[in-house]
Amino acid sequence: MTQDDSALDELLPLDAMQGRFGEILTWLQETLLDINIAIQIGLVAAAFIPALIFGPRLRHLVEAHTRELIRTGLARRLLTAAIALATPLALLAVLAVERVVLGAVDRPFHLINAAMSLMTAWLVIRAVTLIIRSRFWSQVAFYIAWPVAALDVFGLLDDVVMQLQALAIPLGETEEGDPVDLSLFDVLRTLIYFGVLFWAASFAGRAINTQLERAEEISPALRALIAKVLGFVLPIVALLIALQLTGFNLATLAIFSGAVGIGVGLGLQKTVANFAAGFTLLADKSIKPGDALEVDGQFGWVTGMQSRYVSMRTRDGTEHLIPNEHFIANGVINWSKSDRVVRQHAPFGVSYSTVDMEKVQQLAIAAAQSVDRVVPDKTPVCNLMEFGDSSVNFDLRFWISDPQNGLSNVRSDVYMAIWKSFHENGIEFPFPQMDVHVKEMPKG
Repeated sequence: MTQDDSALDELLPLDAMQGRFGEILTWLQETLLDINIAIQIGLVAAAFIPALIFGPRLRHLVEAHTRELIRTGLARRLLTAAIALATPLALLAVLAVERVVLGAVDRPFHLINAAMSLMTAWLVIRAVTLIIRSRFWSQVAFYIAWPVAALDVFGLLDDVVMQLQALAIPLGETEEGDPVDLSLFDVLRTLIYFGVLFWAASFAGRAINTQLERAEEISPALRALIAKVLGFVLPIVALLIALQLTGFNLATLAIFSGAVGIGVGLGLQKTVANFAAGFTLLADKSIKPGDALEVDGQFGWVTGMQSRYVSMRTRDGTEHLIPNEHFIANGVINWSKSDRVVRQHAPFGVSYSTVDMEKVQQLAIAAAQSVDRVVPDKTPVCNLMEFGDSSVNFDLRFWISDPQNGLSNVRSDVYMAIWKSFHENGIEFPFPQMDVHVKEMPKG
């Protein structure tokens, strides 16, 4: 091959690109210079002017006349969505008038039809997302649903679908010998089906949970168990239905079972363990929402039980998210599991100068009984425990029936009552003392 032939080969792609660019330019010139197309483009652009003028006025007019009539409920959400779309609705109305006028004068209006179709699709998608009030679904509609509608309007949807179906991965053969492929179109369609069904499942789950919260005869533990089962089952059902709608052969999932098993065994051990522990805790009713717990020295109340963790709120206002497995492996103190009447201890000491120890016991018992939260039908007990280095030590034991309201605060109230009673009766609290004995004074 000569040098001239090489140079000619390098110029051929450039010539092809120039030729293609020329064809596109020629098509644009012919299209834009066509009087009918130019009229339709001008009318579409001109339709924005009255829409922008009358749309806000229409919105204010409808809002002013319906504000007092419809205030809450689904009707109000539908009306709010319609008010928010007043300007696009006005634009659609103007385009409809223009199409009628063009049809009356026997002029083509295919571009007007395309603009109306795109606007109608956008209005429907936007109205649905406004009613649902979900930012995620708004983004899904904007990036997926509306482009699909636009492709359908311009007649390109079938070609795009064929290209997506051509991009397929072979998965094997059926029993009849037919090939089984997984195309990109099947994946996208399954994701769309699953998204819609997952939203429907979530909506149904929330509705069921709301009804369960209103059912007073169902215990909190059973409500949490039902909610957890629904949260686990409904997404799986949504996925299986989406696969069936797509026509996916569920038997081919066996191909991935080995990889899924390895993934669960290596990377999801803790997640699966916490999930199983959560069902165990709810099934045996060892922990339920509202219980007063003490975990690793922290006291708090169970505010929620999720699939992976238990939410415990302390008196400091902090929310502790404790993995479910922690309760199975390490145990927990449940102050309110079977009986909310629990015993508390208030140790104290008095000075060795105190003579009447029986009086100390009586005053301590009376001080405990004066606190409102101490159970009146269980008499407190005050035992002498030991003769300490600087004090005679007692242990006051009393009962309360509401540990969920706190333990340190009721112990503080008992100590305050003991302090006042002892000072009124001249009983001295000890404090560390040291006696120094000088055996011999230094000379001089």
